[in-house]
Amino acid sequence: MTRLSVARAAAGPDVKGIRIPERTLELLRDLVLTETGMFYDDSRLDFLRDRLAPLAVARGFDSFLDYYYLLKYDSNAANEWVRAIDALSVQETYFWREIDQIKALAEAIMPQLLANRRWPVRIWSIPCASGEEPLSLAMALEEAGWFGRAAIEIHGSDASEAALERARGGRYTGRAFRQLPDGLREKYFDTDAAAREWTVKPDIHRRVKSWTRVNIVQRDEVMPFATSDVIFCRNLFIYFTSSTVMQVVDTFADLMPSPGYLCVGAAESLLRLTARFDLRELGGAYVYYKS
Repeated sequence: MTRLSVARAAAGPDVKGIRIPERTLELLRDLVLTETGMFYDDSRLDFLRDRLAPLAVARGFDSFLDYYYLLKYDSNAANEWVRAIDALSVQETYFWREIDQIKALAEAIMPQLLANRRWPVRIWSIPCASGEEPLSLAMALEEAGWFGRAAIEIHGSDASEAALERARGGRYTGRAFRQLPDGLREKYFDTDAAAREWTVKPDIHRRVKSWTRVNIVQRDEVMPFATSDVIFCRNLFIYFTSSTVMQVVDTFADLMPSPGYLCVGAAESLLRLTARFDLRELGGAYVYYKS
């Protein structure tokens, strides 16, 4: 009996047309953790199952274990991981989210960088999702007049290619604007009333130099961008184990220049995980500082 036929013989409950042999979800969870850094505890295994089951069915599998073997061993696994990460990604974001750090960039961090003769200033947003965060950074810097005074590079990266395609397209619906002042929406976006969408204007869209797929736990993919002066890595570590967070933060600390500024989400803390960054208050916001 082959390995796949054994898997089919050990059938579990049907879920959306596919069987789940015993311990298969745990195997997938461990594989996803290794590949992406995202961890699904027992209470979230149903989420993992529901997001990946349609991909397995689309491949013609009737056992989830077949899909596990595809992701782990197949020569075409890299392409399937693109689809799997798209399915697992939670793209909940909006313009002007956690605005205090964005204002601190424009009001406190930029003057410090230029005082240290940093040129050009490189800013990296990861995960950038569908583009709201790097475009918010661009708008804030534009409003503060920095693009006329300094060379600035903004880069947006995400593990989800589907999210990056939306970012490159620059089209957004009403929920993305729930915190952005109306005046800024009118200034930086064109309205398509029939479609109930807004398209970011080319001048501000071009302020983001690149939209690049990056898996943050793959050091070789991170290296070209982690040399940035400022990294916005917000609301990602809540999905990681402590060891994965330390791995990512150590990579940042190894590669960022000094001084370097790391912004994480309001619900995230690095204080018990690393001594390589100091927590400082800058411009009314808390930022991790590499001295």
